[in-house]
This record gives sequence, structure tokens and C-alpha cells, in this order.
Amino acid sequence: MPVIIKAPTIIEAAGNKPKIIEEFFGRVNSKTSEVSIAKMTSPQGWVEPGQRPEFDEYTVVLKGILHVKTEKEAIDVKAGSAILTKKGEWIQYSTPFESGAEYVAICLPAFSPDTVHRDE
Repeated sequence: MPVIIKAPTIIEAAGNKPKIIEEFFGRVNSKTSEVSIAKMTSPQGWVEPGQRPEFDEYTVVLKGILHVKTEKEAIDVKAGSAILTKKGEWIQYSTPFESGAEYVAICLPAFSPDTVHRDE
């Protein structure tokens, strides 16, 4: 039977500036642990702590540019493009460019504060 999600839940974001996380599917909004799907709206200059998550993250950039830093490189993911970051890899997301970015993040299994392992 289909499940309708009438509205997302706004989740508090980590980072130096306010970022809007609209969780459609995940541990909070749909009580789903298998996958989380959220739309992110990040302002210019937003940076979150580095992390080494226990989940794969599939990210599709809708507007702007998402800056993705790994232990080996820095990648600018532009609107219309996507990136896959694998569990166990160190990663840091930011939106340093004008107008910030909007993107959809899909985490398998679902995002959890207990499994993201952010830098202190």
C-alpha cells in the first residue's frame, strides 16, 4: 500500500550557519531506518564539520554549487550533477559560493546522529 508523506519535518543542521533540512523519509519524519531522503537549502558560507559516516550518501545538486572535501581532493558539484560518497570515507560539505545551494541527499541506511561520526 502506498505511503503518502504530506510534508517534511525540519531537522536541525550542524554547521556554522543556519541550513534548512527538510526530511521526507528518515528516522524522524517517516520512522524509516533503511533510507533517508531530505532536501537541503544551504546559505553562502555554510560549512559543516567533517564526518566519517556509516552510510552511503547520494547527493543531487538542484541549484548552486556544493563543495565536497575528502581526504584526497576537493570537488565542486554543480547544479544538475550528483555525487556519491561511500560509508567510512571522511567527507566535509560546504556551500562557499554565492547563493549557496539546494540539493537532495539520500542516505543508505538512513542518516543518524549516532552513525555520522562528526569531527569534534
